[in-house]
Amino acid sequence: MKVIVDTSVWSLALRRNYKVDDSPHVAVLRELITDGRVALLGAVRQEVLSGIRDANQYNQLKNYLRAFPNLELDMEDYELASEFYNICRSNGIQGANTDFLICSAAARRNYTIISTDKDFENFSQHIPMTLFQC
Repeated sequence: MKVIVDTSVWSLALRRNYKVDDSPHVAVLRELITDGRVALLGAVRQEVLSGIRDANQYNQLKNYLRAFPNLELDMEDYELASEFYNICRSNGIQGANTDFLICSAAARRNYTIISTDKDFENFSQHIPMTLFQC
């Protein structure tokens, strides 16, 4: 089964000043990459690449991420993401549009999500999604 990797996990894995061996999320990401189970949304790719000031570092990371094709999204993914947003909002839970797009893409394909962002735990109380347990 594929796993959608959230920006928070990519960021954790790609930071130079962090001991990546200390993170269970990074260890899982390595296994998912080895097994060919990583799913990457274009919006997550954009978030990961945004804000990198050094052109060489940006190009290196961009080339690395090109090994992971974008998960193809369609109209129903965006519509479901807005439904998820509305459901959570009506229950007092806010989140980013990208996060709800991740949730809808995962729900429609029966994929799981790996993230260090606690918002996904809150979302899971109200919408059908599965978090990868590290």
